[in-house]
Amino acid sequence: MESGGLTVGKGLATALSAALQARFGPRFQAGEALRAQHAATTTWIAPQPPDAVVFPETTAEVAELVGLCAAAGVAMVPFGAGTSLEGQVNAPHGGVSVDLSRMDRIVAVHAEDMDAVVQPGVTRSRLNAHLRDTGLFFPLDPGADATLGGMAATRASGTTAVRYGTMRDAVLALEAVLPDGSVIRTGGRARKSAAGYDLTRLLVGSEGTLGIITELTLRLQGIPEAVLALRCSFPDTVSACETVIATLQCALPMARIELLDALTVRAVNAYSGLDLPETPLLLTEFHGSPAGVAETAETFTAIAQDHGGHGFAQATTPEERSRLWQARHDVFWAGLGLRPGAKGISTDACVPVSRLAECLRAAEAKAAELGLIAPIAGHVGDGNFHNLILIDPDSAAERKAAETYIGWLNDLAISMEGTCTGEHGVGQGKQAYLAREAGPALRAMAAIKAALDPHNIMNPGKILPAPASGSGR
Repeated sequence: MESGGLTVGKGLATALSAALQARFGPRFQAGEALRAQHAATTTWIAPQPPDAVVFPETTAEVAELVGLCAAAGVAMVPFGAGTSLEGQVNAPHGGVSVDLSRMDRIVAVHAEDMDAVVQPGVTRSRLNAHLRDTGLFFPLDPGADATLGGMAATRASGTTAVRYGTMRDAVLALEAVLPDGSVIRTGGRARKSAAGYDLTRLLVGSEGTLGIITELTLRLQGIPEAVLALRCSFPDTVSACETVIATLQCALPMARIELLDALTVRAVNAYSGLDLPETPLLLTEFHGSPAGVAETAETFTAIAQDHGGHGFAQATTPEERSRLWQARHDVFWAGLGLRPGAKGISTDACVPVSRLAECLRAAEAKAAELGLIAPIAGHVGDGNFHNLILIDPDSAAERKAAETYIGWLNDLAISMEGTCTGEHGVGQGKQAYLAREAGPALRAMAAIKAALDPHNIMNPGKILPAPASGSGR
């Protein structure tokens, strides 16, 4: 059966299966369990497994694989660690999941230039372990130990974005295989360039819809001499948000500034064995010299006190900091404990920081109106926050309430001149809201997709609405 230029059906054609088996041997797999693993999702979107999984080990192999699938009109879905949250690894048209986990070589580290060249299957934690003796680190921390290729494809960020930016800022250059099997390199190791279109940033955040990233050149940072983490509690969410705004306006060099609402703090206490006050909480971290971080922490404390902050506590040892931040990263699993047996649906939105308190108040009220348990945690230095919506997976009414809430939240963020997704990406789950957010710019996105992938074989069904059947793409 044909759909938008794709060959769609159950299983791969015999000829293509034979060709892939001959070329990749045991690295071509079609077992049910492995296929299901490559469609795992934490969203409300049902898993859609591929017809097969292939494990290439070089850029040349990726190019061969793309050429074989393109000739057969078969869809390809790039796969890293599978930590994406909006159905990016689903295969609604079947086809081949391109698992890049075996492309995990750290190609080069240029300590003097503070950059590293890596293959896409390298994880964030592994790169940092490799860098430890150089005095450098890769600062982006999305919580999950994602692959760097996946982080680039989804334009990930995380808790440290307030200081170090997102993957958009961290990727200096990349190598990618385009839908026709050709290999391109974008950018170089220079810190800036005015040479032509910025193809690097075009591919970063494209979610595998324009090509498969096979190598990245990443910007590194120096490991700070001193790191100090500080937490404090607030009487309400508004006071915490006002503290964030005042802190940013004072240009304090924050490395992280995270908000946990009262419900999330309760969940974290139970899950991680902490005894934090169960009111809205800010977690902050400062990087720099010992004197610098001490001065910054003192200034932040004064600002927080002016807005009702109390219960200040510092974590200075690596062990203390690790425990505190691990508790923050575990909020998904902690949140599930608020309602044992429930399914957790994670969603995010991002608004201008000046609108954050208003947005969070409205989000809490809407969840209560719909009868939903929906704890909130956020990268509030960026105006970005996450909801974990806990529902009975067997309840159609609760599923509908969750969908209503997510749609309402997306529309609210857009109406506040924000975005329907700060870091989760669009995938399948937020296509309708991207159309509302982008407006006529969506046509330009579709034109780029059509130019690079005229047969719509590269991760189809993500970001952009599916083209009409028979349209030729």
